[in-house]
Amino acid sequence: MSEQVELTDMADTRPTKIMYVAEATAHGGRDGYVTSHDGQIELRVAMPPALGGDGRGTNPEQLFAAGYSACFHNALVLVGRRAGLDLTGSTVAAKVGIGPNAARGYGLAVALNVSLPLVDQDLAARLVAAAHQVCPYSNATRDNIDVSIVLS
Repeated sequence: MSEQVELTDMADTRPTKIMYVAEATAHGGRDGYVTSHDGQIELRVAMPPALGGDGRGTNPEQLFAAGYSACFHNALVLVGRRAGLDLTGSTVAAKVGIGPNAARGYGLAVALNVSLPLVDQDLAARLVAAAHQVCPYSNATRDNIDVSIVLS
């Protein structure tokens, strides 16, 4: 699902009011641990084997995938509820890839797999497109990284 939007049609997606602030601290980068200010997160972080690490901990890409999938699913449920729909049984799975970019740094790519078992494909596609406009992760990543969305 790709979209072509003229720059003049781009909406300002920055928040007009901050309602919540999450705080987390990394200790030791990709081979250390991360904690959240409220104590809910205390995780070992390790490079995955594919990037030369031992894989004995989570990694930023897994955390990003978890956050994006949860946030997109919530946006999808919100859009569905606004339309008077029950999205029971729906799921969103995210894959986050990392690799070198042309600027000698690294970039990300995201693939979202959306399942809406109780909704026909045409309506599901419209709901997903609407959720992609609502989701803060989608708004933050738009035109920055490749995000593909597949309905299953």
